[in-house]
Amino acid sequence: MSFREKLSERVQMTDIHEIVFLTQNNNKRKRELYDLLFDNDDKIAYQAAWIFTHFSLAENKWLYDKQNEIIDEALICRHPGKRRLLLALILRQPLPEVPRTDFLDFCLDKMISKQELPGVQTICMKLAYEMSRHIPELKQELFVTLDMMEPDLLQISMRTVRKNVLKAMKTGKSIQL
Repeated sequence: MSFREKLSERVQMTDIHEIVFLTQNNNKRKRELYDLLFDNDDKIAYQAAWIFTHFSLAENKWLYDKQNEIIDEALICRHPGKRRLLLALILRQPLPEVPRTDFLDFCLDKMISKQELPGVQTICMKLAYEMSRHIPELKQELFVTLDMMEPDLLQISMRTVRKNVLKAMKTGKSIQL
C-alpha cells in the first residue's frame, strides 16, 4: 500500500488504524509516512500529521529526534489544521530545558492571536508553559501574558487551559500528556 495514494483520498478511522498498524516496529514505513508531513499537497500532509497523532506513546518516541524538523514545519505551516496537529505532536514529546526562542516566541504570539484556531491557541499556551516552567524570567513573561487575557472574553477552551496553566505555574508541574 502506498501511503501517498491512501492519504490523497478521504481517510477514515479504519484507514488510520491500518496505517498505524503497518508502521508499528517498521522504521522504513514510519519514514515513508513522516516524509508526507512535508508534502506540497496540504491534504496529504494534514492527513499524515493526523495519523501520527494516533501513534501510541511508545511509537511516538520515534519522532523525538525529529522534533526540530517538526517545529520548523509548524513555524512556516499555513494550513491551520496541520499546524494544530504538528503542535499536538510536539506537545507529546519531551521539550529541552533550554527552549528554542523562535518557537517560544511563536507560541506566545499564537496563543493570543485572534486569527488562530482555538485549538492552536490552547496548544501554544501549553507549549509556552512547558518551555518556560524551568526559567523564572520566561515563566514571569508567560504569567503577565496570561494575566492580560480577559477570561470573560475567551472561549471556554481557552479559559480552561489558561486556568490550568496558571494552576500548574503555582506547583511547577508539567501539563504534558
